[in-house]
Amino acid sequence: MFVAERMTRHPVTMSSTATVGEVDRMMKKYKFHRMIIVDDGKLVGYLSDRDVMRVAPSPATSLSKYEIRELLDKLSVKDIMQQRVITVSEDATIEEAALIMYQNKVGGLPVISQVGKVVGIITATDILKTFIEVMGLPGGGKIRMTLEVEDKIGVMADVTKIIADSGINIDSLIVCQSYENKKEIVVRLEDCAETFDNIKNKLEARGYKVIHVVKIG
Repeated sequence: MFVAERMTRHPVTMSSTATVGEVDRMMKKYKFHRMIIVDDGKLVGYLSDRDVMRVAPSPATSLSKYEIRELLDKLSVKDIMQQRVITVSEDATIEEAALIMYQNKVGGLPVISQVGKVVGIITATDILKTFIEVMGLPGGGKIRMTLEVEDKIGVMADVTKIIADSGINIDSLIVCQSYENKKEIVVRLEDCAETFDNIKNKLEARGYKVIHVVKIG
C-alpha cells in the first residue's frame, strides 16, 4: 500500500509572501495545525500554529483582537516559517511514511512527486485509518486471535495451514515481536464460533499458545 493511495490530494497551501495573519485565519478555517508554504509550485517551508503563537502577543496583553490581527497582518510568513520540511515521496509505502512521522515526531508529511512538486499530504489520521482497514475492523463480526509462537522458520505456514484445513478464511494477519525468541501472531478470522474450539485445540496441540481471543463487532 502506497502513500499516493492514502494521501489527501491537492492540499491547501499558501505563499511565503502571505502574512502570518492570513495563514492563521486559513488554518483556523480548515482546522489545520500547520500550513504548507509553496512558491511557484516548489515547497519552501511550513508554518505551524505554534509558530503563530510564538510571534503573537501574550494572552495577557491589553491589545484587542483587532489590534492583534493587525499586528499579525504586518508579519510576513517568509520571516518566521520553518524552512526545514520533512517530506515523503508519493511512491513510498505507508510503512515508510509512518516510520518517518514516528522518528521525527510529526503528525503529517507533505507528499512530493518525482519532479519535486507538492501533490498531497498524509497525516497520522490517514495512517491510523489505513491500519484499521487493513485489520478489517469496520466490517465487524470477526474473531481476533493472538498466538504466542517460537521465532523460527515454518511457523507461519503451519499456523495458516491448520486454520485453512479447518475451512476457515483468514481476513488479516500481523506478526509482532514479543520478547527474546518469541513472536505474537494476531489473526483475524471470519466468524467461526461453532468451530473455533476445534481450531484452538489443534493449534495448542502443535505447541502454539493461544493467549487472547475476542469477537469484534
